[in-house]
Amino acid sequence: MKHIFFTLTLFLLALLSPSCGNKKVAYQNPLPMAFGDPFLLKASDGKYYMYGTGGVSNGFKVYSSDDLVTWTDEGPIYQGGTSDSWATDCFWAPEVYERNGKYYLWFSANWKENPTKEQENFRIGVAVADKPTGPFKDLFNQPVFDPGYPIIDANILFDDATGKTYLYYSRCCYKHAVESEVSAWAKEKGWFDEIEESWIYGVELKPDFSGIIGEPVALLCPPQTMDDPQAEWENRSVTSHEVNRRWTEGSYIVKHKNLYYMLYSANFFGGKNYAVGYATSQNPLGPFTKAANNPVLQKNTEQGGIVTGTGHCMLIDIHNRLYCVYHGHTETTGDERMVFIDPAEIQPDGKLVVHGPNTGSQQIEH
Repeated sequence: MKHIFFTLTLFLLALLSPSCGNKKVAYQNPLPMAFGDPFLLKASDGKYYMYGTGGVSNGFKVYSSDDLVTWTDEGPIYQGGTSDSWATDCFWAPEVYERNGKYYLWFSANWKENPTKEQENFRIGVAVADKPTGPFKDLFNQPVFDPGYPIIDANILFDDATGKTYLYYSRCCYKHAVESEVSAWAKEKGWFDEIEESWIYGVELKPDFSGIIGEPVALLCPPQTMDDPQAEWENRSVTSHEVNRRWTEGSYIVKHKNLYYMLYSANFFGGKNYAVGYATSQNPLGPFTKAANNPVLQKNTEQGGIVTGTGHCMLIDIHNRLYCVYHGHTETTGDERMVFIDPAEIQPDGKLVVHGPNTGSQQIEH
């Protein structure tokens, strides 16, 4: 049975606008929704649906809302790890897209085909449903494709300009040691013998999602030199002696005017240094150039705030206002990943800015 899971401590700020029929409400981060890798869908039925990692074993669940104020726990929407499932566990990073009257759930999970007994055997799958609340069923009895290495964090671009569809994903750090100046530096200090890296790739999808067209293209990776403008913030997991890995993951791509903006997260996803940057390109498969104003979202504890571990974000346009949806930690929530929503904008000069993390009262129009 559906039940009201929570109502945010929000209040109505404005009555129905006579010009557009929208309402403004106030809310405060974090939302009391324990999700990692959140994804917010505005469906054709007029409702909002929040998906994410966690909340159910070997699958996914969803919350719905009419107004971004009161959320209903719709329960499980997809169940994996069954005898007839291609995937076993670690169901992560769901994204749901509405296309031609159907809803498509993209996700990553460990593949049961694992003859070499790899510790990380992640692949990407897709499931389909008639409603955003499911039930979602696997479109195929196998991953969409097998690149020969573990991959996570599927993100999809339906490019209206070309009519093509693209899949973006992150190659896992697992068994992907890369030599760089920071790896040599860490080895010299006696901290780590090697540094493993995750990279973001892109590839064209077949129209029916049954596979890929061409070969994946490496689009983003960690900086190779210590004097790279991105090195200070992307190297923090290593330079803080936290872990011997550098991440480039959690991609989300959006087209604005004639430019493709790809957001990505760097550093250990479970740590305080998880942060977000972006890169731009004139083509969906690059080359991408990282932005000079990175990171655009990071911990605020050094400025007196209480938020750390901000990352794995997506953008959504709500009544011509851009918002960034992401997960983070606070001093109160501890290691639990919670959902945040903060205003964002692409300025006239093309610079992308996220106005967060923010834990004060904010307005949002629905």
